[in-house]
Amino acid sequence: MRTMTKRGLAWLSAAAEDPETCRAHWADDPRCPYALPAGRLFDVVTVGQNVGMEAFDQLNRRGLPLGPVMADLKAGRVGFFLTSRSRGRFERLLARQSGERAVPSYRYLDTGSFVVSPGPMSLAGDRYQWMRAPVRRPEASPLRVVALAMMLVAAADLVERVARYGEEYPTPEAAGAEELAEAYADAR
Repeated sequence: MRTMTKRGLAWLSAAAEDPETCRAHWADDPRCPYALPAGRLFDVVTVGQNVGMEAFDQLNRRGLPLGPVMADLKAGRVGFFLTSRSRGRFERLLARQSGERAVPSYRYLDTGSFVVSPGPMSLAGDRYQWMRAPVRRPEASPLRVVALAMMLVAAADLVERVARYGEEYPTPEAAGAEELAEAYADAR
């Protein structure tokens, strides 16, 4: 979790229908979320929390281009901020990366949509939190769209395989001790 800088706050609040009201709202309570319209300064791709956390982790660890990222912990969603008007390119890349597999479930927020943005200083217990807060106006990078599409497909595939693993190899609580011993003996 990171706190946004003054330049990040200026960029993000500029997206508001009334930037001055947004900045005053955050000056009164920097933890308070604010609904911002998508489509003018940024678009947002939201995915389920498991896929989003894995994609975020992989993008970070591999040093791939990454813009601001937020989490809505109550809804179990992670939102990746992209350059506005990236929908067509993102959807083509996602379909191409998916190949024969199903395209990962996502929501694309652009013109006509609103995103509830965390406040500049969200804390660990807050519903809306920055995983990667804006520190300045993000550069328009086509590579960010490519990296996100690639990692969302890989993360969705990994999360699906982990779920299947749990079904194939039950936990000791789910299986009786005898069944677990048999499964272990068969695996050897």
